[in-house]
Amino acid sequence: MSANQKILVVDDEHDIVDLISYNLTKEGYQVYQAHNGKEGIEVAKQVNPDLIILDVMMPEMDGIEACRLMRSMPEFKHTFMVFLTARSEEYSEIAGFNVGADDYIAKPIKPRALMSRINAILRRNTAEAEISTGDKLEIMDLVIDRDSFLVYRDSDKITLAKKEFELLYLLASKPNKVFTREQILKAIWEDSVVVTNRTIDVHIRKLREKIGENYVSTVKGVGYKFELN
Repeated sequence: MSANQKILVVDDEHDIVDLISYNLTKEGYQVYQAHNGKEGIEVAKQVNPDLIILDVMMPEMDGIEACRLMRSMPEFKHTFMVFLTARSEEYSEIAGFNVGADDYIAKPIKPRALMSRINAILRRNTAEAEISTGDKLEIMDLVIDRDSFLVYRDSDKITLAKKEFELLYLLASKPNKVFTREQILKAIWEDSVVVTNRTIDVHIRKLREKIGENYVSTVKGVGYKFELN
């Protein structure tokens, strides 16, 4: 990976920070450290990292609050943020995605798996640049044409309902990013009071019936993502 890419590791366990930093440095990343949420925000302001790895449970300010605050700052709106935690409760994962996390990695740390996940997340920038051509997304074997509201798979035309198309376009515009149901509702249905989470699930089911099962995956209890293989 590029030596210009910067990663900030924020965790109150110094041995964890050292382990992650060592492996990231071996991969060629510029690595910065902090040991609580407040310090993490200050360091992030100074170095403007491409990706921030945040522990959930930390003194002074936890990772959830730090992520929420940084997502409210313009300079971090597009920074990748990954939560790192030993907690396995589903509500903790949901809280992380709800404040803008891009991924979630559980302790204990497995360096090879961690590096694979980090590399994949940072490759998303390149993938997003490559798939966008004006009002068309070209991703995997799909061409998603926003002008005509048509989808082509290996040159075969697929006709979708308007909301199904908008849902696919949203997910495919940021491959491998998890969109919460709340984010999808806001983006596709805006402030409609009659739309529920069940509405999203029905549209996802219909979308899969038309384009195939292998594109949109479910993140249990959180939402959906376009799976970039």
